[in-house]
Amino acid sequence: MDFNDRKKRILQVIVEDFILTNTPVGSRTISKSSGLGVSSATIRNEMADLEEMGYLIQPHVSAGRVPSDKAYRLYVDALLTPGLREDERESVRRYFTSRVHDMEDVISLCAQTLSDLTHYTALVLTPRQSDLRVSSLHLVSVARGSALLIVVTDSGVIRDTTIRVSEKLDSDGLYAISKMLTERLRGFSLRQMREMLYGFAAHSDADARVLSGIAELAGQMEKQTETDRVMVGGAHNILYYPEYADVCRARAFMDALQNRDALITLMRPPQSPVSVRIGGETGIPELSDCSVITAPYRVGRGHMGTIGVVGPMRMNYARVMDTLTLVSRELTGMLSVDALEA
Repeated sequence: MDFNDRKKRILQVIVEDFILTNTPVGSRTISKSSGLGVSSATIRNEMADLEEMGYLIQPHVSAGRVPSDKAYRLYVDALLTPGLREDERESVRRYFTSRVHDMEDVISLCAQTLSDLTHYTALVLTPRQSDLRVSSLHLVSVARGSALLIVVTDSGVIRDTTIRVSEKLDSDGLYAISKMLTERLRGFSLRQMREMLYGFAAHSDADARVLSGIAELAGQMEKQTETDRVMVGGAHNILYYPEYADVCRARAFMDALQNRDALITLMRPPQSPVSVRIGGETGIPELSDCSVITAPYRVGRGHMGTIGVVGPMRMNYARVMDTLTLVSRELTGMLSVDALEA
């Protein structure tokens, strides 16, 4: 059966109208919106062909048609038009103009931003950080006998804690230790740093309490970053869509968000700039009537994470894909090596 331009245009109108209305689309709507200049009878014939080809579903005999998973896949692959206006793009950029130096604050901001911009549920997978490497260490005096320890890694992760130090150490002494340790430890992993610090504590003239305090913090950081973490933003947004007024359906969606192992697998950094999984392609049964769109971002020296959006299968694909592309670019720019070292 010939899949001509007219059929593609009719399918595009049906998908876009259903995204907006969640209502089966009839030939009269298509005739008004498509600009094809053909009769309703011709449109009905084309719709019948599209249904036979597996692109459309007719829920009731007297109803219009709704798109199938196959229709959404074709729409995403071949029929999309730009989804963001230039003023909306500028709005996205403004979300990221207030620099936040702790990567986890940036990730939290990103999840909320994506949720606000798309009105769907946002997912953010933090980079795998088992191989985090030290960029710098800082000791700042806060009181007699105590100092604030700040450890910065090449992925932008920052940890700070208050440690005990010799009461004889003033600000100049703490600065000297910070400088010495940064020079010796820069580029080493957290595990290596911890082992080296224990060695320094045994054979160095530096304050042993400082070194053991830093080693303890490094161990805590290493343990916290051994596993991937996924952050969820705007989980409640799904409840604004009428198809999720059904309690069982909404509960299944919320349950899927609690399955962190499945979400982490779903959010592995994609090979392409933007990846779209529709319905059963998600691999998560509770999301079989949803779509998940993801994009990778880069942190520091090669660490990779993923941002994503999950929503009803009738989501606004063009807008979400454009938003993810732009946010990925802004996030990567903010968390690049040059930005982190600035």
